[in-house]
Amino acid sequence: MGSKLAERNVVITGASSGIGKASAVAAAAEGACVLLLARRAPELDEVVQEIRAAGGTAHGYQCDVTDPDSVDKTVKAILGEHGHVDMLVNNAGRSIRRALHRSTDRLHDYERTMAVNYFGALRMIMALLPSMRERRFGHVVNISSAGVQLATPRYSAYLASKAALDKFTEVAAAETLADGITFTTVHMPLVKTPMIAPSTGYNAGPTYSVEWAAAQVVKAMVKRPKRVDTVHGAAAEYWGMVTPKIKDRIMHQFYRRYPDSPAAKGEIPTP
Repeated sequence: MGSKLAERNVVITGASSGIGKASAVAAAAEGACVLLLARRAPELDEVVQEIRAAGGTAHGYQCDVTDPDSVDKTVKAILGEHGHVDMLVNNAGRSIRRALHRSTDRLHDYERTMAVNYFGALRMIMALLPSMRERRFGHVVNISSAGVQLATPRYSAYLASKAALDKFTEVAAAETLADGITFTTVHMPLVKTPMIAPSTGYNAGPTYSVEWAAAQVVKAMVKRPKRVDTVHGAAAEYWGMVTPKIKDRIMHQFYRRYPDSPAAKGEIPTP
């Protein structure tokens, strides 16, 4: 697989930890020049140094994908210093676990997840699309969630933002096919990162290592499939189409069995 990533310029957002960091390390090991984006500069620098110490090529850029000026400045710097971007991995994300009835006065929960998971990803795609079209080559990997396929209770804010990105990706892939630009949606299951802390202790399902997740991202870059799904995620999606009412009843029982966290209930102060 390395020959297909050798000397490719790969941008990865949310690369200071978790799936983003592991994906950057894995892509660099396959010969890619990884261009890492994150808000936290000190942690970003540590990842860059780790990759370089292992013999890889990496460059870090402090960037907030929710800030248009930050994205424009970063993309301009990347294109100026590296000439082009071959692949973009939209990994930066925000998750919120809270029941709908506790969210009626918290519309900002939905705005925050959309700002990062949807509009942040779109901002990166739109910024890089012109140069990709000019070169007639580009590949975008969007990290989505298997929860979109399952419709997991208490994740309406998070999953709605990922579902929006899924549909955008489907439309964009059809429009840009003749431009040589392709898209892959990776429906990630729960991965052991700080972001899944709200799910800890609520039996939301099996968890996977960041190394496993990174392997899925590398596969998405190398093989460029339409989607990367787990068996469970694909089965849940099919289940919802065939027996939607039965699925609702079963998911309702799941919802009742695993309550909100203390923070979601307001028992612990949250921002």
